[in-house]
Amino acid sequence: MPEFLTAMLTSAGVVALAEIGDKTQLLAIVLATRFRAPWAVIAGIFVATIANHAVAAWAGSALAGWFDGPAFRYVVAASFIAMAVWTLIPDKLDPIEDRPAKYGAFLTTAVAFFIVEIGDKTQIATVALGARFDSVIAVTIGTTLGMMLANVPAVFLGHKLVDRVPMRTVHIVAALLFLGLGLWLLAATAMGR
Repeated sequence: MPEFLTAMLTSAGVVALAEIGDKTQLLAIVLATRFRAPWAVIAGIFVATIANHAVAAWAGSALAGWFDGPAFRYVVAASFIAMAVWTLIPDKLDPIEDRPAKYGAFLTTAVAFFIVEIGDKTQIATVALGARFDSVIAVTIGTTLGMMLANVPAVFLGHKLVDRVPMRTVHIVAALLFLGLGLWLLAATAMGR
């Protein structure tokens, strides 16, 4: 499979799984319930994710370019393993004030989603994926696709989705995926690839 497609599909899968039950997914549900304007909320999520993850993928790619070598690849592998552990810790969303939003569903969602995503596990994963694959475009497309795969159903189905999906199982699968990526990168680095 071409490297671009591998980077895109891996990024989409990793982020889609990591996003389930994440605080940004909880935010998507809250905003969808609050505004009752699902397409505006989805558009806000899309714009915020593209902006946030493009910067994160670029940062990962730049770090890989500056620090290329086995030591840096070990750090990236360790970050995937750390993400596996972090994924097992459930997120909670801080309460949102119950006053009307001044700027509407789209802008409120875009700004809130961008800010909440800063330092979030999916953003950190995007940095690591950018470092691993050194393809800002493929990783950004993939991670954005993963965010949309996880959040669009959440916007439309809201709490019904969260109530039916066994979060612990999803978190374990996501953790295993991060662990697998970390171990794979460790092995590849140890073998000099």
